[in-house]
Parts: sequence; C-alpha cells; structure tokens
Amino acid sequence: MSPEAVVPEAVVHEAVVHVVCPKCGDPVGAADQFCESCGAELGAAGAADAATPSPDAELGTQLRAPPRSQVEQSAPTESMGGEGLRCTCGGVIDADGWCTTCGLRGASERDHFTEQPASHVAAVCDRGLHHPRNEDAVAVAASDDRTVLVVCDGVTSATDSDVAALAAARAACDALVAASGPATGSPSERIEHWQAELTAATLAAQTAATDAAAHVGSSENPPSCTFVAALIDGPLVAVAWVGDSRAYWFGDDGTATQLSVDDSWASGEIAHGATREVAEADPRAHAITRWLGVDSPGGDPSFTSATLSVPGWVLVCTDGLWNYCSGASDLRDLLHAQAAPVHGEPLATAAALVDWANAQGGHDNITAALARAGVASPTRSS
Repeated sequence: MSPEAVVPEAVVHEAVVHVVCPKCGDPVGAADQFCESCGAELGAAGAADAATPSPDAELGTQLRAPPRSQVEQSAPTESMGGEGLRCTCGGVIDADGWCTTCGLRGASERDHFTEQPASHVAAVCDRGLHHPRNEDAVAVAASDDRTVLVVCDGVTSATDSDVAALAAARAACDALVAASGPATGSPSERIEHWQAELTAATLAAQTAATDAAAHVGSSENPPSCTFVAALIDGPLVAVAWVGDSRAYWFGDDGTATQLSVDDSWASGEIAHGATREVAEADPRAHAITRWLGVDSPGGDPSFTSATLSVPGWVLVCTDGLWNYCSGASDLRDLLHAQAAPVHGEPLATAAALVDWANAQGGHDNITAALARAGVASPTRSS
C-alpha cells in the first residue's frame, strides 16, 4: 500500500540495535553490501555498522513461499544448465535469490504471477515499477456452483506484510471453497448464508495474518494487510472487505458500481461531503482505518450483496490499479477498452489492466482479479 512510512535507520528494542536499510527499512547484516529486500547498495560504512539480523528476519525469508500459481505455472526466465539462474550481469543467482557477482536481487517469481482456475475467472498480481517487492496477494477459485476472488494488499509501512497478505488471501479462499452451499431458500436467506461464510473466511484470513506475524516481522510494527473477497453464486454476488482494496460490478448494460466502500481517511471525507477528486488527492487519502493483522482494530468485515440481472464483470483489485482510475464509470470504460482487443478473455484482460497501471507509473503493487458473472445491473442490499 501507499504511501510508505519513513523508517529510521536504527531501531532500538530491548537494548539491541538492529540496523536497517535506509531505502526500504528491512534489517541488514554485518557483512551485507546490498539490502536483501530491495537490492540497495549499503556501502562500507553501512556494512561495518550493521548488527546481526534478528531471527525473525531470517524466518521471514523462509516463509515467503511462492503463491500456488507460481509453482504450477511459472518457469525460470533463464537457466544455465546445472548452474541455475543467471543475473542480467552474468552472475549466478544463489539459493536465496541474490546475484553472487553484483549482489542485486534476482527476479522473484512473486514479482509477477497469474491464476486461472477456470475459463471465466483469472487474476494477475504484479510488483509494479517502484516497490522493491510485491506485497499484494491474490487467490481465486471456481467450481460448478461458485466463483471466489480474494485480494489482499500488504501495508507497506509494516514489516513483512507480503507474508501476511499471502497467508490471508490463501486462507480466505480455501475457507470459501470449503464452505457448504446455501440451503434452498429465499434470496434473503441465501444472502444471510453467504454473509456468515464471508465473515468466517475473513476470520480465517485474520488468523492467518496473525500467525504469520508470530514468525516474521517486528513486534512493534507487525505485518498487516487489507482484505476483500467476492463470492459469485448464480445471480448473487456477495462481497466482504476490511481496508481499501475494492470490488466493482460492471454490467454489459453499462452499469458501473463500486460494491465496497473503503475503510480509509478519504472515504470518511467523502461521507462528510468532500468530492472524490479532492479527497483522493489528499496525502492522507490512503490512510486506512481498518486492516488485518496482530494490531487489527477487530470487528466483522463490511458486507454487501448484489442480485444481478444481465451478464457482466466482477473486478476485485488493489489501489495499485484503482488509484489511477478510481470512479466506477471510468474503470468500467477502461476495462471494456482493455477487454475488446482480447475478446474479453479474463486472463488477458486482467493482464492488460495491470500493464495499463504500470504504464501510468506503476508506483504501487498491482492486482486485478476478474470474473464473468452470468447475470449484472445489481440491486444492492447490505
């Protein structure tokens, strides 16, 4: 998430000094010439003054497991036989992902990954152009009776939020896939059922983010993330969220609706009468008021549902995309423009949205999860 907080170069806790990278704020070791998180050159003075990294920092590296799609779909961009991956400088990338010649971080599979469990749903998650690592996470799933899209955005100013985001997204998606379908009943009963299941999935995400904090990050600044999940069950779309990652509905009849309402400073200002343009241009706009993690304010997620009447798109995304195109009608037009050249194929359309955001500057991590819903123009209830 943006904006990034200013991190002091030395953090003192219980009389132990941990020197951190002046660029990204992650811990650095006594012999390090380069930051292992962002690749910044530390210089002789920084290396000489550095303290030994904490055990938590080492665990953080171990726990940054690649998303499921990376293991199943990704391949190394370059391989040199038994020597493994090569850096652009020609050096060998070691097991920890760093070049043994120039010391820069090699490309990570998590920098850009995709998921497409079915032809009607797909997601693309990308590091962007400026952040040292990808703190966004996404998990999507599809079956005969439901489609699930979950997106989490790690809070940049908190330590190891990439770990919390990935754990939370996976846990919530797994919970919604395992949930029992609603008993036959009225539309209101089906909405009530999925609200309960989404609340339980949010709790699973909160637990996963909290568990991640037990092994990584700083106890004073623990990992945290935003959360949004959309579940499509026939003509019903149910959405739950905590933070400012968003869900939109774009009907083929021209309907454009932002389903979620940000838990943020900007949304508070808009609720009190400020225009969207003014509120979102303020430096405080992205200050979130709710999140998942050890220091979460707690409470159930916000919830809404929509009963659809025509075909269309459900988009779930992080602010790396919507910050460049926030209004629902503007984002609808952008999606249609990106979908047309690829004939509405979800994976290609999501990739085009991510590419567009990078073309606007790519100042944040970017995630777009898309699904075609069978029937749009929502009647909202909450």
